[in-house]
This record gives sequence, structure tokens and C-alpha cells, in this order.
Amino acid sequence: MSDGPRIVVAGAGAIGCFIGGLLAGAGHCVTLLARPRIQAEIRTHGLTLTDFGGMARNLSPDELTLSGDPTCLRHADIVLVTVKSHDTEDMAKEIARHAAPNVQVISLQNGVNNRAVLAGHLPTQDLRAGLVPFNVVAMGQGCYHRASSGELVIEAGPGDLATHLSLPELKVTARKDVAALQWGKFLLNLNNALNALSGLPLQTQLRDRAWRRLLADQWAEALSVLRAENIHPVMTTATPAPLVPALLRLPTPLFTRIGSAMLQIDPQARSAMAQDLAARRPTEIDALQGEVQRRGQALGRATPVADMVLRVMGWAELADEGLPHLPVTALRAEMAAGQDQQEG
Repeated sequence: MSDGPRIVVAGAGAIGCFIGGLLAGAGHCVTLLARPRIQAEIRTHGLTLTDFGGMARNLSPDELTLSGDPTCLRHADIVLVTVKSHDTEDMAKEIARHAAPNVQVISLQNGVNNRAVLAGHLPTQDLRAGLVPFNVVAMGQGCYHRASSGELVIEAGPGDLATHLSLPELKVTARKDVAALQWGKFLLNLNNALNALSGLPLQTQLRDRAWRRLLADQWAEALSVLRAENIHPVMTTATPAPLVPALLRLPTPLFTRIGSAMLQIDPQARSAMAQDLAARRPTEIDALQGEVQRRGQALGRATPVADMVLRVMGWAELADEGLPHLPVTALRAEMAAGQDQQEG
């Protein structure tokens, strides 16, 4: 093990196990603070990390430090927060209770409000926002598969934290515009719910022009709300955020040619929300479509796509039957019905 900083991955699920496992495999001192189910799986099978490019890393249980006790945070120099957005405040309280006042805390979470939530409980810590652009699929038996491309981004600050965490298999860059990049990722993540409701792999869903058109409408709706608040999302790809709806509406052969040059997705990829819904776990819908709806209401702007997705995802979670495999026509019909009801 390295004599360098001690890292605790706070809330090691798919993203946390993948990133923490790569760091541990490279010799960093890493503790995975995880739920009992994940601990038991890794203790039984070890940790296997794969990706769309053919990478494969295997770590035995003896090579990993697992814990379900938040007191492990007492020994942390760096805390990587990877819990779902609805668990951020609880984890912030645990970090405040157990970690040192000068610990470095990096939020590697979806959504745009987690840094602020953490800051409310961690006023003295070196707190950085982060961005995980790639998708990780939990394959079972301790295997986590990175199914899309992208480099990890963390907020620039004192020291060379990005270089310290960067690996050949895990490039990390530091940028000052992380907030704008988070808004760009926020727009991308709006597809998480559509992918979950479709029941389709991401690649299959994005090859269907009808699904892309619905995603384009959702993107344009959210972007209009953000522009009204003078928020200008920045993408990690070369395509500016305002042009993405037009790209999504292109005929499939042209979209596929352009899209594959921007982002690599393998056939196994599904959104994190699809994985949560399939496993009957709470989703992050409130941090995504819920955020669009709340901001739209504050501005007096209609958000019919976000409203519809929130309703249908609510029904799917309440049904507790996994992925609903809905056709895109059903979502269009529900959106129309919701608009008719509001106008009536």
C-alpha cells in the first residue's frame, strides 16, 4: 500500500467501487464505506473491474479494505462522496461527525446541489465538486463495468489533487468551470429516467429516433429554464449544449455517425436510474426532473416533459415491479393528457 493520503469512498456503489477499486489496485490506501450487501458480495467474489475498451482488473478481498462503519472516516485524508443525492445530507453529517477538519472532500455525484448540501455541514473542509461523465454497470458478483467514455473532472483548488488521483485507466483533470460542466452533465442525465422507463439498453434507445426526439424536447425544455436563470451549461464533448436537441433529431444513420465520435457506449450500458429501478431502489429523479420542475415553477414557466416524467417514474417506483418497458408513444400520450388537464 502507498504511504500517500488515505482515501475513503463514502457510499461505495457502482461508481464508488469502480473508482475506489482502480485506486486501490494502483496502490492507494483506500477504504470502501459500503452497504452490507456490497461488502458481502465483494468479500465473497472479490472486485472485478472491466470496461468497454477491454480493460480487466481483479482484486481479491484481501487487497481491499471494506467497512460499514462511518468511524473509518476518522483516518481519511481524502473523502470521495459517491452516495445518491437523497443521501448527501446524511453522509455530510457523518463526515462532519468523524472526519478531520482539514480533510479534502470531493463530491462525485449526479445533480447540481450536492456541493452546497455538503458545504452546509462541512464549513472548514477543502470541498470540491466533481464530475463522473462515464456510466458504470453493476454486473453482479462483485463485477463493475464501465460502459461509456469520459474523463473524471474535479474542481481546481490548492495542491495537485488531480494528478495524484489520475491513473492510466482513470484520467482525472482539474477545471475551474466545474459548475458549468455539472449543468452540462445534468442535461445529459435527464435521459436517465427515459432510459429506465424504456427498459432498453442505452445504445438501443439512442438508435430509436422517436426516443431521441422526446429526449430532445426534454433537453430544450430544461435548457430554456436554465437560460432564464442565466445558467450556461458546458459540455465535456465538442458539441455546445444548445445544439444537442438538433443533433438528437437527426436521422438515425447521421446521428449514429456523429454521436459515436463524441461518446462511446457499449451494448451493456444502462442508466444508473434504470439499474436502481430494476433493483427496486429509490431513484434520483427528484434531483433531475424535479430540479427542472421546481425552477420552472419559480419562473412561471411550464415544464410538461419534466412533469410527465416525474409522474410516470413515481408510478413505476410505487408499482415496485422493476423496469416498466414503456413505449415512447405511451409517454407522449401521458404528456398530452397532462397538458390537457392543466388547460382544462
